[in-house]
Amino acid sequence: MKKLILFSLGVLLLYSCKQEKEKKEEVVTPIKIDQYSIEQFMDNENAFANGFSSDKSKVLMTSNRSGIFNMYTTPSQGGEFTPITKSDTASVYGISYFPQDDRILFRMDGNGDEIFKIFVKDSSGIRRLTPEKNVRALFRGWAKDGKSFFYASNERDPKFMDHYEMNITDFTSKLIYQNNDGMDFGQMSEDRKYILLTKPINTNDRDLYLLNTETKEKIKINDNLSGNSPEDFSPDDSSFYYTTDDNAEFSYLMKYNLADGSKEKVLEKKWDISAFYFTRNGKYQVLFTNEDAKTVMEVTEVATGTKVEFPSIDYQQINSARFSRDETMALLRVSGSNTPNNAYTYDLATKKHNRLTDVLNKDINVNHLVTSEVVRFKSFDGLEVPAIYYKPKQASADHKVPALVWVHGGPGGQSRQGFSSIIQYLVNHGYAILAVNNRGSSGYGKSFYKMDDRNHGDKDLKDCVAGKDWLAQQDIINADKIGIIGGSYGGYMTMAALTYTPEEFKVGVNIFGVTNWLRTLKSIPPWWESFKEALYTEMGDPNTADSIRLRQISPLFHTEKVTKPLMVLQGAQDPRVLKIESDEIVEGVKKNGVPVEYVLFEDEGHGFVKKENQIEAYGRVLKFLDKYLKGTNKEVINDEKNESTKVDSES
Repeated sequence: MKKLILFSLGVLLLYSCKQEKEKKEEVVTPIKIDQYSIEQFMDNENAFANGFSSDKSKVLMTSNRSGIFNMYTTPSQGGEFTPITKSDTASVYGISYFPQDDRILFRMDGNGDEIFKIFVKDSSGIRRLTPEKNVRALFRGWAKDGKSFFYASNERDPKFMDHYEMNITDFTSKLIYQNNDGMDFGQMSEDRKYILLTKPINTNDRDLYLLNTETKEKIKINDNLSGNSPEDFSPDDSSFYYTTDDNAEFSYLMKYNLADGSKEKVLEKKWDISAFYFTRNGKYQVLFTNEDAKTVMEVTEVATGTKVEFPSIDYQQINSARFSRDETMALLRVSGSNTPNNAYTYDLATKKHNRLTDVLNKDINVNHLVTSEVVRFKSFDGLEVPAIYYKPKQASADHKVPALVWVHGGPGGQSRQGFSSIIQYLVNHGYAILAVNNRGSSGYGKSFYKMDDRNHGDKDLKDCVAGKDWLAQQDIINADKIGIIGGSYGGYMTMAALTYTPEEFKVGVNIFGVTNWLRTLKSIPPWWESFKEALYTEMGDPNTADSIRLRQISPLFHTEKVTKPLMVLQGAQDPRVLKIESDEIVEGVKKNGVPVEYVLFEDEGHGFVKKENQIEAYGRVLKFLDKYLKGTNKEVINDEKNESTKVDSES
């Protein structure tokens, strides 16, 4: 019996060893996918619905299918797009149809300068409704009776956005609220008696005020320092709703009764309630929550308290609904992290939906795109940092890939679980991407949000480095080939990484990033006046002793530390991060003999919206990464130093 047991054990050991040997010899074959060009990815259409026509037979659309944003109409049941505008220079963005006829409101700026004008398109042509030169105007909604609309304008004073009403008979305007105190407009009651205003204290906290337009009395609503946001007045104007994070990490919904000034908590969730409003006649209330970087929508019928069920469309997320004026139909925005946003109409009575757009390029197989996943990692001090992770399908432990830490804009932005053509393009070409929501990002509670106040370029950067370290531990990642990329604040983080932690990342791609905080904070556009002091509270005041620290954290003054290849992309019309920021950082880094590429667009602002420019910009990014990250080695860099510093282009 003992011999039989020993024999059995021997057989098991032999079998186990054989299995282990076969396991070690097993080669994991990467998934084979098609690789698509930048032209194919940028040919994904960006189209969104602006509203129903008065009879709901048509939908106004804004699309970049022509290579630049223009307006179109399409039947509500789906069908061909009919062009309304044919601009080939400045982008045209639809606002809406007029409530009772087929005239159209739209807006344009000067190639990204953000000085928007409001226009009307009717049977006789196009007419500009707001002043032409150096005046910014923003649409704020239609009056309930449809006979006028509201808009903001800094015509009186470049620093302050006043509140106007324009009738649609002769397009004359009247001033409703003159903003002398640097307030931000929130909402207005239908009878025009009450206006909700906010005063930024810092980038998280805002005081909320109720203004009586008849008596001029202004009441402060919040008792404590907190983040407060006006949402909507009740349909009968007896109360208003607002969100606040007073004594809480996340924003919850409150109701304020105008008759007696009493308050009551309406709803609280485990994440931020990011928006709440009533449909035109009050039949439905619409709630949005930011749940782990994903938008969740909840629509309720007010009279019954019944949740409105929406269709499941290709297992994708419905992230917004825009209702018709009679509340019988809705325009849905539907997407996933591996599928772009598409527009649908939905009939609430028949429960039928119709697809208006099919924006994914027909050349691209959706199965070759990747679905993101939420991950979390520990930073240098033990703080848990969330991130959105994209893994190339062709990657495996036997076929390791390079990677990029992606940093969002802001400060205070958030990388979301949404579709990005540029991210999918890079992942499709074999780059893993970790979109880090470092401390200071929104959506994870106000304590997390405030953690980078007056700490930029330090702990937030260390979170990005920790993200790189997390990537390096993944079995599909080539730990020696990890770079960093980002736009705006993310561009600043890219430059901070190359400057203050020069050996951590192999390359950096800076997309219109801040490099001189002193200049940027002093050159804030005048219409940001109400927000300026709040930004100074978070970042520091460049006109005080804070300037010493701001200089220390500005990469421009420390370019001699940059040793890794750098790419910079910039729009010449950018009002937020001025062109000189990128000019000077490129000039400074070049002095080190480091490979530098500079791509400048004369007709873009803070973000590239023209397809030909997107193709140029992001195609160049991939070529840069293929050269200096995927193929990075000392010989390549040394051989290319002289050549690469000469490849600057202006497109």
